[in-house]
Amino acid sequence: MAASMFLLAVLIFLMSISAKGQGGLKTGFYASSCPKAEATVRSTVQTHFNRDTTIAAGLLRLHFHDCFVQGCDGSVLITGTSAERSALPNQGLRGFEVIDDAKAQLESLCPGVVSCADIVALAARDAVALSNGPSWSVPAGRRDGRISSSAEVLNLLPSPLDSISIQRQKFAAKGLNDHDLVTLSGAHTIGQTDCQFFKYRLYNFTATGNADPSINQVFLGQLQALCPQNGDGSKRVALDKDSPTKFDVSYFKNVQDGNGVLESDQRLWGDATTRGIVQNYAGNLRGLLGLRFDIEFPKAMIKMSSIEVKTGTQGEIRKLCSNFN
Repeated sequence: MAASMFLLAVLIFLMSISAKGQGGLKTGFYASSCPKAEATVRSTVQTHFNRDTTIAAGLLRLHFHDCFVQGCDGSVLITGTSAERSALPNQGLRGFEVIDDAKAQLESLCPGVVSCADIVALAARDAVALSNGPSWSVPAGRRDGRISSSAEVLNLLPSPLDSISIQRQKFAAKGLNDHDLVTLSGAHTIGQTDCQFFKYRLYNFTATGNADPSINQVFLGQLQALCPQNGDGSKRVALDKDSPTKFDVSYFKNVQDGNGVLESDQRLWGDATTRGIVQNYAGNLRGLLGLRFDIEFPKAMIKMSSIEVKTGTQGEIRKLCSNFN
């Protein structure tokens, strides 16, 4: 009884947070203007997920990359040689076809009503839920931005090479704190990365042929087998070695044990403040602490998805997500 009451209280709390929204957003935004909006996005994500479960991580990453440059305004979806999408850190992004698919259906149902930016936010939520993660009410009402510049990406977007101090600065610039930094990094419990983005840690971390000493020695051997020194840099490796398609707390356990793949992930253990947050999620009571992550991640996502949003008469509602009107 006590456990059920606790879960009910948590659910009510999350619903109250979501209903208020942030940045002028609100839940149920399309209830009257396009009642089937959220269901259409959800069914579209489900269809693509059924074909390829790895698309979930792609959609989650797409939302993150969108929000950190020009805010959560769909600017990452724009095509063109000088658009955000063409910048080096964004060239591995996936899920554009899912967003385009959902947008095409919504334009048939409710022309000119649902923004691409909202579709990205909704799809990220649905991707997490389909990966056995939490779901949450997404405050909506974002408008699509009219600016997309590749020149902004490198300076604003967190990088796998960033130290904790640099990560902290980039998150703080968007109104996100250390707790948000660690919690949102937990998105790496699903997904993959290329050998080229971490191979330097395995063979030449100090420029003298040594591996990164923070890597667990057993895991180092496993990574070296997956990514030989002169091997294919585009080979994909899971960011969570234990449950790469399940949204859970094993990512934090890996970081605690020296099994983080990206340098930026493993550095969370080297800073006193972020280490404490990792420990809270990674502790031995995996069921309880997994639930705690399930509570904190939606809160962090709602906060992130309100970064510098355009609402009201700002921006536009694109007809095609890849092009300005």
